Amino acid sequence: MKLGTVLTPINDVNLQLAAQCGVTEVVHRYPGSDPAILKAAQKRINSWGMQLSVVEGYLPIENIKLGCDDGTEIRLLKDLIRQMSDLGIRLLCYNFMAGTDWCRTRLDAPERGGAKVTSFHLKDVEQAVLLGYRAPNADFDEQARRLTPEKLWEQLDRMLNELIPVAEQCGVTLAMHPDDPPLPSLLGKARIMHNVEGFERLVQMVPSSANAVCFCQGTFATMGVDIPATIQRLGPHIKYVHFRDVRGTPESFSETFHDNGPTDMAAAIRALRDAGFSGPLRPDHVPQMVGEDDGEPGYTMLGRLFAFGYIRGLLHATEGTRSR
Repeated sequence: MKLGTVLTPINDVNLQLAAQCGVTEVVHRYPGSDPAILKAAQKRINSWGMQLSVVEGYLPIENIKLGCDDGTEIRLLKDLIRQMSDLGIRLLCYNFMAGTDWCRTRLDAPERGGAKVTSFHLKDVEQAVLLGYRAPNADFDEQARRLTPEKLWEQLDRMLNELIPVAEQCGVTLAMHPDDPPLPSLLGKARIMHNVEGFERLVQMVPSSANAVCFCQGTFATMGVDIPATIQRLGPHIKYVHFRDVRGTPESFSETFHDNGPTDMAAAIRALRDAGFSGPLRPDHVPQMVGEDDGEPGYTMLGRLFAFGYIRGLLHATEGTRSR
């Protein structure tokens, strides 16, 4: 397994801190259509002894989800896959939440020592914070509300049949992130990647090593599943891991420090080893710590430094061990 991270922002201070903590893989958001952006980012990341290995977030994919893409978004995604291939970037992480993205209703829930974490409570969802997503207009939002699960599956099937052949040719893997929170609908909009069965359907839909799973451990934990058993169940399809924990249910939960939630995190790492997972694993949604009030909730640096050390300790402690 390779320790990865998102850095917000990707600047020299954060790059140096990540390198000092033993990170080897860095994630980049969608760069737009200019290939020079990824190339420049790769050069900067390489200068600190790390590599740019994943692209995720802010992808041109919303019209594809709605079934109203005129071909522009499919073309942009194919171009991105080819750009990534040219630079040796092998993982593209995406989600299929139509009309929303990951959603929280509070950004300052208390954690250990007064740290702040994000939380979700379905009763407060009308005041939800949609992080990373902004509806272009009211018509777009209404289109998303008219989607059925069946239509979403149709749109996903159509997209995969367009993209997977290109990904196979380019040596790039597409990894699907689960719906967060994992509910069958949110704000009146249907969702399809909210349970383990949805991921089994995903990989059977277009059988290919390029059609894979981003195992966002916190989201799967929110589903209420047994994490090691689920890792074993999805096994070889897991190509990317978001490593975090939560306390609660899909209707009401809070993020936790990596060492302060209900999941046996060492057992999860052992299960990933058993499954043969050797790809990037990154901390996700870390607490905001003292002095970080102006940072992006879930993505500040001090909590990430704590997570790096905790994860490296788990990786070292589980070397040569297997689940029992």
